Amino acid sequence: MALIRWRPKELDPLKELLEFHKEVSSIFDTSFGDLPDRLFQEGTWLPNLDISEDKNNFIVKVDLPGLKQEDIDISVSGNILTIKGERKKEEESKDKNYYRRERFYGIFSRSISLPNYVDTNKIEASYKEGVLEVVIPKTEVAK
Repeated sequence: MALIRWRPKELDPLKELLEFHKEVSSIFDTSFGDLPDRLFQEGTWLPNLDISEDKNNFIVKVDLPGLKQEDIDISVSGNILTIKGERKKEEESKDKNYYRRERFYGIFSRSISLPNYVDTNKIEASYKEGVLEVVIPKTEVAK
């Protein structure tokens, strides 16, 4: 086995900075490049939601910024709660150049399976400051 003498590289700070920039850029290019195209297109999106439970109710909170109350539809079929709606796309100005667009537009639909021990006839919903809150009461037996 031959031994090779180690010699430290002479550092060029500008070259090192450019190499670092290339590495970071390639990480972002590959990470975001692999996402499905549908995530960045108009037509479908899924709003974030939280589901919690207290002694008497299940509470579903859905982030729906920019929607009007009349653009939201809530329905129950069997034990499936479905929340549908549409966020309309804002008019684009021809004098704007977008560098990044992450806000989603179009139709959405979220369905949640409810347990058998809820009273679907007494569901209440409210919409305030872009957050939809659906309160699903439990039956007396479940309490």
